[in-house]
Amino acid sequence: MSASVIQRQQELWKLYSETKDQSIKEQLIIEYADLVKYVAGRLSIYFGSNVEYDDLVGYGVFGLIDAIDKFDLSKKVKFETYASLRIRGAIIDAIREQDWAPRSLRKKCKELERTYYELENELGHSASDQEVADRLGITLDEFNKLLQEVNISQMISLEDYLEQNHETGLGPFSMQQESGLPEQRLEMIELKEILADTIDKLPEKEKMVVTLYYYEELTLKEISLIMNVSESRISQLHTKAIMRMRAKLERLKSAIL
Repeated sequence: MSASVIQRQQELWKLYSETKDQSIKEQLIIEYADLVKYVAGRLSIYFGSNVEYDDLVGYGVFGLIDAIDKFDLSKKVKFETYASLRIRGAIIDAIREQDWAPRSLRKKCKELERTYYELENELGHSASDQEVADRLGITLDEFNKLLQEVNISQMISLEDYLEQNHETGLGPFSMQQESGLPEQRLEMIELKEILADTIDKLPEKEKMVVTLYYYEELTLKEISLIMNVSESRISQLHTKAIMRMRAKLERLKSAIL
C-alpha cells in the first residue's frame, strides 16, 4: 500500500472519529471495498456454485459497515485486521441464517471424515475418490455431490471451532502467536508440527491448494488461475484435503485423551 493511500485513510479516520459525518463514512466504505472482495473471494472456496460471489460480497459489506461503526482509533489496532474478522463474521452469520448446515449434513460430514480415516489407515496411502465412493456405496457423481454439500458444513464447523477455542486467525490453521503458559506454547509447537506433517502427506494437488489458500492467503479465483483448473475443482480439492486432515487430527486428539 502506497504512502499516499495510507495518509488518505488516516485523514479520513481522523475526520470521521471527530465528526461521525455520514459522507465520510461512505468514503471509508469505498476505501475498504477491496477488503470485502478479498475476504469474500477467500470464503468462496467453501461454496463452489452454491452461493454467488456477489452475494458473499453483499453480506460482507454489512460487516465492513459494522467494523467502521465500532472501530476504536485509540486502540492502535490495524483496521484491516479488525474489519476482516467483522466481514468474515457477517458472511458466516448470513450463511447460518440460511441454514446451509442442518444436522443431517453435519452427520454426513462426520461419516465422510471417518471413511477417509479408516480407508487410509487400511491402505497406508491417500484414498482415491473411487475408493472412498466404493466404501460409502455410492457412485462417483454422488460422491462429488456429497463433497460439494459437506464443504459448506465444514466452513460453519471450522468457524465454530475457532470461536470455541478463542482463536483470532482467519483460517482453520491460524494459531495464537503467544500463549500464557509454557505447556500451552509447547502444545502449539506440537500442533504445528502435526499439521505440517499432515499437509506434507496430502496428495500433491490438495497440498498445493492448502498451501496457496492458508499460507499464501490467495482467493479461490487466484488459486484457480495458478493451477489452471475450475474454481469448483479447487473447492473440491480443498474439501478432500480438509477431510483428510480433520480425520487425522481428531484421531490423534482421541488417542491423547
